Amino acid sequence: MNAKIQLTEGVVHVSGDLNAASVPALLDDSVALFQQAGEQLCVDLADITRADSSGLALLIDWMRSAKRHNQQLIFRRIPAQLLEMARVSGIESLLPLSE
Repeated sequence: MNAKIQLTEGVVHVSGDLNAASVPALLDDSVALFQQAGEQLCVDLADITRADSSGLALLIDWMRSAKRHNQQLIFRRIPAQLLEMARVSGIESLLPLSE
């Protein structure tokens, strides 16, 4: 399943598979959406179907970008698969997670 990103009511929704094939396009598409989101940036990850390390790298890149642009970034409803990769990688505590 191809990955998609869209802004709805101030929340960035990501869906589909996060992998090496889909992440570059998502990264490109996210630039404009993140600019529209303003200072508070909420990224809902509930509709991600699968993810590999490229997906985790995407989240880290979004964190760096938000910091550069003085945005407060929150990831919500992160899939267990991504959360486990973050835990194994030792970066789980760095992810700005919402309940």
